[in-house]
Amino acid sequence: MAISAANKELVRLYWIVGKTIVERQENSGWGSKFIDKLTKDLQNEFPGIEGFSRRNVFRMRAFYRAYKLVPPAVAQLSEVEHLGVLAQIPWSHNVVLMEKLDSLDERMWYANKTLEHGWSRDMLTTWIDSKLHKREGKAITNFKTTLPAPQSDLAQQTLKDPFLFDFLTLHKDHLEKDLEDGLVNHIQKFLLELGQGFAFMGRQYQINVEGDPYHLDLLFYHVKLRAFVIIEIKARAFKPEDAGQLNFYLSAVDDALKQPGDNPTIGILLCKTRKKIKAEYAFRDINKPMAAIEYETMLTQALPEDLKSSLPTIKEIEEELEKDAKDG
Repeated sequence: MAISAANKELVRLYWIVGKTIVERQENSGWGSKFIDKLTKDLQNEFPGIEGFSRRNVFRMRAFYRAYKLVPPAVAQLSEVEHLGVLAQIPWSHNVVLMEKLDSLDERMWYANKTLEHGWSRDMLTTWIDSKLHKREGKAITNFKTTLPAPQSDLAQQTLKDPFLFDFLTLHKDHLEKDLEDGLVNHIQKFLLELGQGFAFMGRQYQINVEGDPYHLDLLFYHVKLRAFVIIEIKARAFKPEDAGQLNFYLSAVDDALKQPGDNPTIGILLCKTRKKIKAEYAFRDINKPMAAIEYETMLTQALPEDLKSSLPTIKEIEEELEKDAKDG
């Protein structure tokens, strides 16, 4: 609480400094020399505080200009109270929002998410760069008809579409095992992209049904949803029959693993591509919650044959290196 109160006061101070600069420049026509003088005065008044660098003072001016009318001023509020969530997140986060985003709506969206999830500055930057606001809640699901209202809304917002696995470099014709291996080998980055709340339970997780073993590609438990989450990997386009296979797995996990306090198990079909209408038709009459989500990775392309022929072989490279060594 003390840290939060101190942060609000700091943002309030920066707002007032920005307001003072803007008003002086607008009313008196003062230029950058006034800012230079003000910066020195502030540094003398608050020695040793890095927040009053020339660069940061210019940021204070930009901060006031960006938000002085947003949200709309209300007579009962003080001149800084209307900042709302912006005064509740660190100044460094506000700087990121101003420098990386032009849209006010997007800035406020990320500011609210920062407050909700406690994102660090680096985490906020990562989510902005990956355009999280365009991906969150966009998965094709049947949650509204298979989960109660509060649970369905939370589950929908938990998922992104597409998932961005830019930490993986795969050939465009990669196999499902290639993707699964990469995700498990980079499980920390994978969990980061999945979002908060996912706990990894295992890969090729075995479920026995009437003595026959079945293996789930990836199994998670989501602590907020209080539900197991199955992720089945399809290194190809979504097929309607995939929903039937996933439905079988969901029933098996509900019977074998689900505890009395758990919510219904959720299934995710992670596909290279998927068509919206096909997925919606496949999910329509299924009473288990499931989603179809695309994924994107860094793709490597095979070298063209004409380029391959122009490249030296390993043997030729070794011979050339030996020659250089002798000449040296």
